[in-house]
Amino acid sequence: MATSASSDLGVENTNITTAPGVTLSEQQNTLVGSILDLFAGRPSLRKLSLWEDSATFEDPITIAAGREKYAPQWYGLQSVFSNIERLSHTVTSAGNPITMNMRTRYVVKGISKEQTIDSKIEIFVDEKTGKITRVNDKWDGKMPDSTFRDSLRKLNSVTVPKLVSVPKTEEEDRQRLEKH
Repeated sequence: MATSASSDLGVENTNITTAPGVTLSEQQNTLVGSILDLFAGRPSLRKLSLWEDSATFEDPITIAAGREKYAPQWYGLQSVFSNIERLSHTVTSAGNPITMNMRTRYVVKGISKEQTIDSKIEIFVDEKTGKITRVNDKWDGKMPDSTFRDSLRKLNSVTVPKLVSVPKTEEEDRQRLEKH
């Protein structure tokens, strides 16, 4: 069932699967639902309002620190993939970070190449503001650990914002959603 906070923010994923013994608060449910929406290529300014401006998104191909770098990462998914299908997800901890296992199938636009990724997602939240401060997406439970790969990930976080525009207003966001 959708919570009022989830509904107000336009969060589409409100049926959150949790491991036995894991119970999410209403706020955690909203945060996890919004993260599931983002990974499904369904970003919006309202969903990103749950993030601190200084938050960081990190996965094996990017380290995006700050709103101007992480927002384009989410909006760019629709440009790269023709289909994003979440095959499964389970929240495994309601702590800080909130942890979740997720399996997603991506289809690359133009070449129809399919890739299934098993992720361990970590969602860190500021205890005072309740906003997201960091999201780590560990493919197969790991992050790269080489200086060379980190350099490429940082380059990606600078390049993507130059190629992907993020709506500036709710009206632009609504119009973008109508096109997709």
